[in-house]
Amino acid sequence: MSREQLTVAELSEGELLARIFPRLNKPLNQPLNAGGSLLLGPGDDAAVVAAPDGRTLISIDTQTQDQDFRLEWNNGYRTTGYDVGWKSAAQNLSDINAMGGTALSLVVSLTMPPGTPVEWVEDFADGLTAGIAGLGAAECSVAGGDLGRGRELAVTVAIVGTMHGLPAVLRSGARPSDCLALAGTVGRAAAGLALLESEVPLAGLTTVQRAIMDSQCRPNPPLAAGPQGAAAGATAMMDVSDGLLRDGSRLAAASGVILDLDPVALKSLAVPLEAASALLGTDPMDWVLGGGEDHGLLATFPATVQLPSGFTAIGSVHAVAEGQHSGVRIAGMPADTVGWDHFAD
Repeated sequence: MSREQLTVAELSEGELLARIFPRLNKPLNQPLNAGGSLLLGPGDDAAVVAAPDGRTLISIDTQTQDQDFRLEWNNGYRTTGYDVGWKSAAQNLSDINAMGGTALSLVVSLTMPPGTPVEWVEDFADGLTAGIAGLGAAECSVAGGDLGRGRELAVTVAIVGTMHGLPAVLRSGARPSDCLALAGTVGRAAAGLALLESEVPLAGLTTVQRAIMDSQCRPNPPLAAGPQGAAAGATAMMDVSDGLLRDGSRLAAASGVILDLDPVALKSLAVPLEAASALLGTDPMDWVLGGGEDHGLLATFPATVQLPSGFTAIGSVHAVAEGQHSGVRIAGMPADTVGWDHFAD
């Protein structure tokens, strides 16, 4: 039977794990017990991970078929296991990055229908480890996980990280007169989603449009920016996963401040999306303000601090005056909170 025809139902759990384990950490060149954080990896009931400074950052995220990804899109693109593996790595690594930390290790729970091709699972493992390596998370390893049977594909990743002795950067530290800055991108993943959902066939996309589409399938969070921001004195940081306005409003509420976005800076963020917006007849500013899943990093810094490399100023932080509420404004005017909500209609 060919590799393409073999499904997970035709293998035992042990046989499937035997195909997965050799792929884990392979691109990272991380042997066990070699001075890294992973002291005991896959094979036992639990992994053993070192906690260098006595504190552990921990986060968890889930992707579910037809909610967070589709196997087939309107434009003909087929989501690969590699895509889902990469995206699982990216979104979880970004959560640790948003605290100013460095990821150490992660575990994966993979639920699959019995008809799932074995090739898809192998590609998932390859994409997961390639995402970790390709995004620059050199200290992170895959410690193990769990396999289960279900009606649809679902991936849950739990990740741990360290601050290497520095305090964690919270959402609640922004102060009036701070500079508001962004590392990475916003809007690209949303524009990519719009291309996937369009009727424009893959063959009809230009190289630039295809690169925008790939930002949805394989996001590229700025992992160096989190630790650099923490070291430079960032007062607050968070991952932009649900949209600049929605996540900005969360940071503003946690800090009890108003974030005022600079329209000139916003316009510059929209320019790279014009290749997609011209094709689809969409205002690129909608993606910039409301689009999630780029996993850029929103941060505030004291006005006297030189922004670290990779950060761009996009606004300022102001006190909440009498009669006002915390939130996000654009050039001083209140902005509607748009963006992704898992439980909205």
